[in-house]
Amino acid sequence: MNTRSLYSIAAQALFAICCLNGSLVNAEDLAWESLAVYPESIHLSSKDDLQHVVVVATRSDGVTQDVTDKATYKFSDAQLVDWKDFIITPKADGKTTLNVTWNKLESKATVESIQSNKDRDVSFTLDVMPILTRASCNNGSCHGAARGKDGFRLSLFGFDPKADFDRITREIGIRRINLARPDQSLLLLKSIGAVQHTGGKRIEPDSEHYKKLLTWLSEGAKMDSAAPPTVTKVELFPKQAVLEGEGTQQRIVTVATYSDGTTRDVSDVASFSTNNERSGAVSTSSVVTAGLRGEAYIIARFDTHSVGSQIISLQKGAPRVNFPEAPNYIDQLVNQKLEKLRVRPSENCTDEEFLRRVSIDLIGVLPTEEDYDEFTKEMAGDKRKQLVERLLERKEFNEIWAMKWADLLMIKTVANQVSPKAAFLYNNWLTEKIAADEPVDQIFEQLLSATGSVFENPPTNFYTERDRLKLAENVAQVFMGVRTQCAQCHNHPFDRWTMDDYYGFAAFFSQIGRKVGEDYRDTIVYNSGSGEVSHPVAGKKVVPKFLGGAVPEIPAGKDRRAVMAEWITSEGNPYFATSVANRIWAHFLGVGIVNQVDDFRVSNPASNPELLEALSKKLCEYKFDFKKLVLDICTSETYQRSATPNDTNDDDTRNYSHAVVRRIPAESMLDCISQATNSADKFKGLPVGSRAVQIPDGSTTNYFLTTFGKSPRATVCACEATTDPSLSQALHLINGNSVGDKIVRGKLINTWIAEKLTSEQILDKLFIRCLSRKATDKEKEELLKIVTDATKPETGWEDVFWAVLNSREFIFNH
Repeated sequence: MNTRSLYSIAAQALFAICCLNGSLVNAEDLAWESLAVYPESIHLSSKDDLQHVVVVATRSDGVTQDVTDKATYKFSDAQLVDWKDFIITPKADGKTTLNVTWNKLESKATVESIQSNKDRDVSFTLDVMPILTRASCNNGSCHGAARGKDGFRLSLFGFDPKADFDRITREIGIRRINLARPDQSLLLLKSIGAVQHTGGKRIEPDSEHYKKLLTWLSEGAKMDSAAPPTVTKVELFPKQAVLEGEGTQQRIVTVATYSDGTTRDVSDVASFSTNNERSGAVSTSSVVTAGLRGEAYIIARFDTHSVGSQIISLQKGAPRVNFPEAPNYIDQLVNQKLEKLRVRPSENCTDEEFLRRVSIDLIGVLPTEEDYDEFTKEMAGDKRKQLVERLLERKEFNEIWAMKWADLLMIKTVANQVSPKAAFLYNNWLTEKIAADEPVDQIFEQLLSATGSVFENPPTNFYTERDRLKLAENVAQVFMGVRTQCAQCHNHPFDRWTMDDYYGFAAFFSQIGRKVGEDYRDTIVYNSGSGEVSHPVAGKKVVPKFLGGAVPEIPAGKDRRAVMAEWITSEGNPYFATSVANRIWAHFLGVGIVNQVDDFRVSNPASNPELLEALSKKLCEYKFDFKKLVLDICTSETYQRSATPNDTNDDDTRNYSHAVVRRIPAESMLDCISQATNSADKFKGLPVGSRAVQIPDGSTTNYFLTTFGKSPRATVCACEATTDPSLSQALHLINGNSVGDKIVRGKLINTWIAEKLTSEQILDKLFIRCLSRKATDKEKEELLKIVTDATKPETGWEDVFWAVLNSREFIFNH
């Protein structure tokens, strides 16, 4: 069989794409429009302070250039500071202004110097620990491993300075430090490679890092006499750069702000990484180098803070793309990003493609022949919007989203914890809430604060998980898209979460009481009013603290979960609306703006932060009526783009320049096959003819659903429901009973032959029923020949039916 390829499109359509979806702009001389100096405000608070300066020019097309070494610098009072190699150091107290000029453009930064004659003592916490982290001494593959390395253990990324100080200075006598001859301390000798060291040379002998460690040892290797100020904020400059041409470089500078109001340039002790080495590589000397066309995020980590800078790498001389003004806020923000990347989007999909795509996405079934005829004959300009509005009112839409949330809430029978009755009631409660158009924030606030019987108040089933730490992790991941698991044992290495954050949030779940009801299968969940969480390092009781937020006042006797639930779903929580909006977007576009959808962290940045923020704000504006957000998404040009890439966007996977071809999810796939073949299924606990998406118990499955990636609901991770294709899936479709047997049982072929339909009519019915389009002339010629050559017409038509159902075009949503 030779069905239409998903990736074939006529080359002559390129001109239409340019006209409709973004026109190419001829190369021309572009003006440099602005100049910026970073940081704009510089504070020096001791004789030892310094600050690197970076100057960036921006062109009218958004391209940036590092002109630090080309600009002219002048201080309003040059007596206050020294200036060398683009570094400012203090000479005297006072305020001055740094004036920068380049190519007739001007910019300025303010400089304030205090205590310029005061030497700052070397601090173990503020100076030594950052050096060890920068040198990778305390990472997971070295001494920061759980058991350390070569008999020496440090806390991972320095989350426990006190313990590290004791191990360096007190463990194994004086082996690691030598106060009589500091330069002979093993700590130093191994770091510079002067003696055998498994990790090799980590610090250069003449570097500032070496000098600072030697100074600390020479001063007696002391622990800080008082608690040092903590880091409250870290900033990375510039926050965005658009580099044109492979090999183009951009300096970056990192500044930390402390709780006492002081700031430090920490560029030489921060750790840098990139999420795309091919497009933006970063060196230890804080220089980014552009590579192949694409996008990279440079991550700077210092203390417990991680911050990112977006780097867009463009091909030299690549033609610009201008877009007409888009009426939809979604298209405006998507197109703005594509303009920066100089990517031209694909043309819009056909009516047939849109009908099938939106039907599968919204209601999980194929459009019927009647749907096809009605939609293709409709002439109204807004017929696609009308179609979306009709589908949103179908009960199947509610069932799709009930299933998606049930996967994340792990609704399933569990031996000795959740009975079939409890799972059924829990699923029904969720489906009814969504069907009643109850806002999702209210649904989940009720769930998180639920008390009582799992039979009488089904959302209490969420608390059948008895591990309070696991509960806290689940709530953060499901309702905030944040994975906190790493912070259980140490500060998160790639995000802001600390052990204090982790155990403070877990404290909300420390007073949950459970008891067996009158029915042995019933569990009563209640507020016990007692129970605390202890910090494993500090050894102290931890008070409840919102994740990334404040410590709330909880009146005596009030259920901590109710306080937590109210905050989780409030606008004061920056993660809830954003996470929900991202999950909705990922369902319809195939990839989240933050991807994976439940892995929000600095080192996994949003592909389009402005779009994510806009979707989040809209969801709040709509009072969490997510159907309105779905309408916005499905009526946008972005959603309606063809799945066929062009010569500028064939490598784009995250900027929505073309539709993502997605394998249909397991439950919907089985429902589509059953619908196409007119063959009903039977699932445990449901009547014959029920759809797979209606299965209430996650433990109920069959070979097809398991093979095609149905979520086992073992964890709250969205990754459990997978649409990745596999050889087992292909073999089952070819040889299993889910296709061939269903074709025979459905008897559609016999019915159509009995109705004396012509071969062309039968073929059109098959194609419309399965692919939402009619067969092409070439397909008709080849497929009708199969029927003609068959021993019996029924056998030939069953072969054709089988071939259509096994085609990529049927299996994938495009």
